[in-house]
Amino acid sequence: MKNNPILQNIVRFVALMLLQVVVFNNVSLWGYVIPMVYVLFILMLPTGLGRIPMLLIAFATGLTADIFCNMLGFHACACLVVAMSRILFADKILTRNEAVEIETPSLHVVAPQYFIGYLLLMLMVFYLVFFSLEMFDFRGFWQVLLASILSTLVTAVIAVLYQIVFLKPKKQ
Repeated sequence: MKNNPILQNIVRFVALMLLQVVVFNNVSLWGYVIPMVYVLFILMLPTGLGRIPMLLIAFATGLTADIFCNMLGFHACACLVVAMSRILFADKILTRNEAVEIETPSLHVVAPQYFIGYLLLMLMVFYLVFFSLEMFDFRGFWQVLLASILSTLVTAVIAVLYQIVFLKPKKQ
């Protein structure tokens, strides 16, 4: 499994989706904090992946989450927006416009400050879209913003802990 990125990503998808469905779907703090760790799968896909495969994988990931969460496409839409944002901004944030392909963007591969900035930006995009679709009302703008910020912070902490515990540091 060490040398096969496809197998690694399949295992990561299954593990994160199971973690989401079994554990984090049952966690909601005050109705504002809803951790969605499965988004980390999209964020950790290789940077050299093409646009069409990235969007198809993001759609399939969101659709899977929608099926398990009994939602109406909110996850799929938010995942597609994150994938498009990732296509537009990942190179600028992670590789600083260098022509470098990263097999698995993580804290151990990219400088931590760049990865955390990337993680926070992408999670904030995800949650703003998700909560905006869920609320579907402009009168609740401050609720959407508060829920997005709190959920982004909690999910980012969980994502960093996940990477520290489950991913091995890059050998120097």
